[in-house]
Amino acid sequence: MKRFAGICLLAVSAGSLTGCGWVWGEDGYFRDRGSDYQEARMTPKMQLTDDVQMIRRMDPLLPIPHHVASLESTDGYEVPRPLALPSDEQAGEFSLQESGALSWIVAQRIPAQIWPTAQQFFERNGFKIASERPHLGEFITQWQSVDELDLGLIRQVWGEATPTLEVRFRVRIEPGVQRNSSDVFIDQAQRNAGSLIDSEWTANTVTQAESAALLRELNKYLALSHEGGESYSLLASKAYDAPKRVALVDGGNGVKALRLDANFDRAWSGVGRALNAAQVAVYDLNRSAGLYYIDLAEKAQQEEPGFFKRLFSSKKQTPEPVSAERYIVRLTAINQQVFVNVERDSDTLAPVDVAKRVLEQIQTHLE
Repeated sequence: MKRFAGICLLAVSAGSLTGCGWVWGEDGYFRDRGSDYQEARMTPKMQLTDDVQMIRRMDPLLPIPHHVASLESTDGYEVPRPLALPSDEQAGEFSLQESGALSWIVAQRIPAQIWPTAQQFFERNGFKIASERPHLGEFITQWQSVDELDLGLIRQVWGEATPTLEVRFRVRIEPGVQRNSSDVFIDQAQRNAGSLIDSEWTANTVTQAESAALLRELNKYLALSHEGGESYSLLASKAYDAPKRVALVDGGNGVKALRLDANFDRAWSGVGRALNAAQVAVYDLNRSAGLYYIDLAEKAQQEEPGFFKRLFSSKKQTPEPVSAERYIVRLTAINQQVFVNVERDSDTLAPVDVAKRVLEQIQTHLE
């Protein structure tokens, strides 16, 4: 009897669907109104009666701009041609970008790949590296007379050798806005030959033009060096985002924290790499809040069965229980340092032994 009632209900439902045009059809309530604008007509402006006093002027809600051609216009209208495509310098994996007086290189490579090639460019052209800080993506050349550099580079940047002028450059390689990209900046300082004054990095039009010319030469060198895809060493990658110093400090009440001498970008990249190297499972993350969500009970993610295997499998699928070993690794930037601590949740710290174990694993793979 129940089966017969179900069949009757199915038949009635199927029959009713054939007559529901009043709901979904062209004249129905839920019809498609996407092309109604094609039937729009111009109407005169709304007029108020003389006995109505206007408190303020009534302006049209959607006014038509004056530069739009009128329907009554009889003059011919020529569609403007599209703007020309950017030059070759804006195409490819390495491109020069400009914003006002600022110029920089955008590279579709990670900073660890750009770092050794940029240093190689400066050394081959006669520059001597005075200091380098891979954890900040920065190196600085020594004070040198222009005539000590490569002659071809002198002609491209300065036009001619200037023995009375000493220059030095600061190169900064930063993570780009897009994933797996880098931004390369060059700052210049100059002084008279023989002077012992350490000039500051200047921003006048002369040094900006020379830095831009040097950027163009570096951009060409990077494009040629990485043509066909150049590999890079894991050691270079580790040296790039590794903090300068890593120390396990006591935060009070027996709570441990990891102190990294690095900016937030390098610290975030280094901690993520260290967690992966330590085989600590990260099941979620929030970069803007500086949070890694980890699961100490999970080592490797198991491969899930496919859709059809789950559909036709006779085995009952049960949801996996939430692990009791889930914690939060929080990064907090204070001045030029980043502190890393482990929490049970947003309101509770992790047990001391768990926090110490996780932080020591991170420290081991950062140093």
